[in-house]
Amino acid sequence: MEGLPHRLANRPLALHLGHAAGLATAWQASPAAALAMDDDRPSRAYGLIDGVAVIPVQGILMPGDFAYGSWATGYDWIRRGVAAAAAASDVRAIVLDVDSPGGTVTGCFDLADAIYAARGPKPIHAILGENAYSAAYAIASAADRITVPRTGGTGSIGVIWMHVDWSAALAEAGIKVTVVAFGARKADGHPEMPLAKEALARIQADIDTMGDLFVRTVARNRGLSADKVRETEAATFLGDDGVSIGLADAVMAPDAAFRALLAELG
Repeated sequence: MEGLPHRLANRPLALHLGHAAGLATAWQASPAAALAMDDDRPSRAYGLIDGVAVIPVQGILMPGDFAYGSWATGYDWIRRGVAAAAAASDVRAIVLDVDSPGGTVTGCFDLADAIYAARGPKPIHAILGENAYSAAYAIASAADRITVPRTGGTGSIGVIWMHVDWSAALAEAGIKVTVVAFGARKADGHPEMPLAKEALARIQADIDTMGDLFVRTVARNRGLSADKVRETEAATFLGDDGVSIGLADAVMAPDAAFRALLAELG
């Protein structure tokens, strides 16, 4: 299993930074414990309640085929659950059980496209236990319907990449790092040196491209104009505020939203 720090470090993130505690939990997780959970995971990537497949979208989201309770879920796990539920004869509808601050850009939009493509034969509802921010919102937006509790949030439609410059601290500690590289841009972003203007411009261009993909994905999924989505400026919206601008369809407690879906199915 690839170490969790390597899944998250030095990568563009679609993650609400107000939820950094979840990121820290994933960062500090014991590999041995993670492998044990991986061995114990159920073979089916969804639960089944009255003909409704329930698929977790919980905690930090990243590439991989795993579901580690409330603190991390893999994009491949979600994809496998949606595909299996869509094909299963005993499944009448699909629920994405969402409570997440987001995660990596890598894998997020391909998954959102796959969920969007699965619309039609069976209802797909995103029922928010609390929040769907950033990458989690991209996934939730691909569903036919989104419900959010009064205290829950939607949005954070943006991408972030962080650079930490350790060069001054290293110099103060008497440590000198010499980087030998082939290619002028090979060492861009390394924390052992200041971020050059050229590197910053290139990275910003990449982040802008990913952000535009995020905007266009949500606009398509929710039937909104790209300009309206872009105007949110990656802000988050509580309950009714998210509904009023089209990021969610109704304010409902999760259990009420699930009962409403069962009543709709008959």
